[in-house]
Amino acid sequence: MTNIDIGLSEANREKVAQGLKHLLADSYTLYLQTHNFHWNVTGPQFRELHLMFEEHYNELALAVDEVAERIRTLGVAAPGTYKAFAQLSSIAEVDGVPAAGEMITLLTKGHEQVVKTCREALVSAQDANDESSAALISDRMRIHEKTAWMLRAML
Repeated sequence: MTNIDIGLSEANREKVAQGLKHLLADSYTLYLQTHNFHWNVTGPQFRELHLMFEEHYNELALAVDEVAERIRTLGVAAPGTYKAFAQLSSIAEVDGVPAAGEMITLLTKGHEQVVKTCREALVSAQDANDESSAALISDRMRIHEKTAWMLRAML
């Protein structure tokens, strides 16, 4: 690949990309968890939760692609394996199939964790004067804050 000359030093691009890698791993882990819950939810709220979880995992599927492409734009390889995501993610995997109410609680905590990851990544992007990454991270943070609020309202 040719030199990247977008007004950010290589060190700053690498630092921002590291925060984005954590965001990607958290987002992908949350995507997988949400998809799992979509498939396995049962109970009186089945239809409502099944459809809501589908909306959430579809939104996350688009988000992980956008975050990964931003990492590549910065000239850094994007992680793309379960092993890499497990090492980078702050969201724990869930064993078994929890009850519907526990699914909502776990997804709420997952979205809140992504918000925290965004806040950390945002500092690096702002420090590097990387407005493009900062805007992406800020947009993701706003979406996850709203989703967590809506999930909390169901508890």
